[in-house]
Amino acid sequence: MSDNNLVVCIGEILIDFFCTDIEVDLKNGTNYVKQAGGAPANVSAAIAKLGGKAAFVGTVGNDPFGTYLIETMNHLHVDTTMILKDDKTKTTLAFVSLKANGERDFVFCRGADEQLKLGVLETGKLMAAKILHFGSATAFLGGNLTETYLLLMNLAKERGIFISFDPNFRKDLWEGREQEFIELTKVAVSKANFTKVSKEELILITGKENLGEGAKYLHQLGSKIVAVTLGKEGTFLSSSSGQKIVPSIPIKSIDSTGAGDGFVGATLYQLSKEEDPFSIIKNFKRQEEIIRFSNKAGAIVCTKIGAITALPTLEEVIFEKK
Repeated sequence: MSDNNLVVCIGEILIDFFCTDIEVDLKNGTNYVKQAGGAPANVSAAIAKLGGKAAFVGTVGNDPFGTYLIETMNHLHVDTTMILKDDKTKTTLAFVSLKANGERDFVFCRGADEQLKLGVLETGKLMAAKILHFGSATAFLGGNLTETYLLLMNLAKERGIFISFDPNFRKDLWEGREQEFIELTKVAVSKANFTKVSKEELILITGKENLGEGAKYLHQLGSKIVAVTLGKEGTFLSSSSGQKIVPSIPIKSIDSTGAGDGFVGATLYQLSKEEDPFSIIKNFKRQEEIIRFSNKAGAIVCTKIGAITALPTLEEVIFEKK
């Protein structure tokens, strides 16, 4: 039996050192601000800020940064009881800078996030969730996390839990290993009920430039609902019930950090409110309503600096201009 409306997010949680020198690359940046980050952690925060019920599963180091991350999630009312502390490795770090066009530049220093082991998790609570979300930005890179990630996905599939997946491809992380990423992503898509990808990720994974054909390929792998985010153009929504571009709202983008995570969090927040999230798979009208709301949430993130700090509340999304 599922735990009410609980969404459990699984993957990496880390420290982002955000360069406050706008339009300066990491080589020349000198001023940095510490922030909680990691794509699936951001998604759990997005759900909680909207008023949903979220928990996070991951590993941090037994160090000040790990403590900071847990305290940050607690402050946001994310359930942190399944965040583990590892005594042998340090908390994962990422250094982030903004380019002139508002896009991001990353350098990762990987640490404790890869140490997540299935044997030390209490899977009973985890498998009681209504929805499990897997955000693979670093999960597929190796270590215990990769094995745990796929095992949990298989277990969730067997238990009939609604599965969400976002590949979160980062070129700098996968240079020279792109094919490995593609193959692992296909395995995850085959388990997912909802898959969110960017246009660039869709082309990389499917080899197809056409949005409809690319989405159809993901459906053939197994994903029931596919959302291809297109930035200011909106989101291409695809399921067995239909395909269309759902428009976003006009905004002036300041920082796109966390926009995709805000979109996913908003989607899962709404799905968690459904009596049965599987019921919308054949309801295209409801899918479109959900994506329209999520587009607004993602767009609002782009109007602010930061990731978690820019995530909107429910009131902000509801009252944002259409």
